[in-house]
Amino acid sequence: MAFDEYEQHDALGLATLVRSGALSAEELLDAALQRMEQRNPALNAVIVRTEEYARRELALRRSAGTHREGVFAGVPVLVKDLLASVQGLTTWQGNRLFQARAPAAPHDSEFIRRLRGTGALIVGKTNTPEFGLTPYTEPELCGPSHNPWDLARTTGGSSGGSAAAVAAGLVPLATGGDGGGSIRIPASCCGLFGLKPTRGRVPSGPDLGELWSGFAIEHGLTRSVRDSAALLDAVAGMDSGAPNAAPPQYRPFLDEVATEPGRLRIGVSTEPWLGHAVEADCVQAVERSAGLLRTLGHEVAETRLTIDRQSFNEAFLTVLAANVRSEIEASAALLGAPMRRRDFEATTWALGLMGRAYSAAELISAQRHLQALGRRIGRHFETLDVLLTPTLAMPPPPIGALQPTAMERRQIALLSTLNLPRLARALGALGQMADKVFDFIPYTPVFNATGQPAMSVPLHWNAAGLPIGVQFVGRFGDEATLFRLAGQLERAAPWFDRRPPVPQP
Repeated sequence: MAFDEYEQHDALGLATLVRSGALSAEELLDAALQRMEQRNPALNAVIVRTEEYARRELALRRSAGTHREGVFAGVPVLVKDLLASVQGLTTWQGNRLFQARAPAAPHDSEFIRRLRGTGALIVGKTNTPEFGLTPYTEPELCGPSHNPWDLARTTGGSSGGSAAAVAAGLVPLATGGDGGGSIRIPASCCGLFGLKPTRGRVPSGPDLGELWSGFAIEHGLTRSVRDSAALLDAVAGMDSGAPNAAPPQYRPFLDEVATEPGRLRIGVSTEPWLGHAVEADCVQAVERSAGLLRTLGHEVAETRLTIDRQSFNEAFLTVLAANVRSEIEASAALLGAPMRRRDFEATTWALGLMGRAYSAAELISAQRHLQALGRRIGRHFETLDVLLTPTLAMPPPPIGALQPTAMERRQIALLSTLNLPRLARALGALGQMADKVFDFIPYTPVFNATGQPAMSVPLHWNAAGLPIGVQFVGRFGDEATLFRLAGQLERAAPWFDRRPPVPQP
């Protein structure tokens, strides 16, 4: 296979070649491994390569005669090293304790079981921040992932390793999870398509229930819209004992991509709901997208969502801190280790301290506040089909720019050493850091709280050649409209052949 031909196809296109016999799955695997060898040193996107694991599975499929079966037959894919359990492999979660002590998974998570059923071949694990807590991928354990459009800039997070790998052509598809924008953020930073499905659309079993109190859900990052739709068709649907269920889909999402959406009522907002300002590049991306939508026949008008920034940010942080505390305690119990500050990054530990400082009543109040917001936004969508916003408030910033300042790091280290939960909360150091994060992502977390489907679409690049995504949000349960619209936009303003420079080690 010619060196560049591999990247001329999306995952569905490569699978078609395998099913027809024009290519073997072994050739695709070799192409992916070659690119990882050549390009990953500059990216630090893939932290574990699973070549032997993949070759064993491929040999088993060939002996069973199933090596050409499935919608993604023989397609190399990468799995984000968080949440998803892959039988026989460990999951580090960006944490040094898990790296040292985590056992191999005894079984696939349901998401991975369904992904494997597509014929896809898992060839490695991708970099992620510790427990997926930050919208940038710069863990102490593995070091930062680098954006292939500019190696000095962030990939976003927490699915930043997956995004960098797909954007750089290592694989056509990689999994991700989205608890505050963690699929949409790196999709925007790396020039990819990224959909967060409706809450309850994708399984979290058999070991987990709600992820981050219902905020988080798994899916994938792709270059083509149809790959994302085909993936969702493959993994969607309840699993046994699921705490949530999305409304049923009426036909395959892949069919929706080729279906014209009709005339949609699209609201537009560029107000920085959870932050303070939006940079001109991101506003321009929305304005140009709105103009394109009008030429396609849609009804486009400015709209206003009333979101109390302070109240939302505090409620979101409360729920997150409680979940982090639970995660720290569960990790220690799972791995048979004492809870020690040195086993976690300082920010993670301090956030866990805050989780101890909140009462049960305060947690429930925070959840009720976010649910009330979901009700208000749901009523807003009674007169809208889709909402358009920037995905982010700025282009991908330099690596390190979103990290705590030196003063904030000293505060966090002191709080972590003193181990005083109420002091950690009273000083508000993490709240100040959260403000900086929300200034970067003033839009995406809202729809993790409401559970609505939302997608980042790569429709704009700025003068510096950096990708700027725009976010489209649909009604709860209505991925179909989003896929129809995304397919139309992809045909009208194609981005598939727009690629970053080949990263050099």
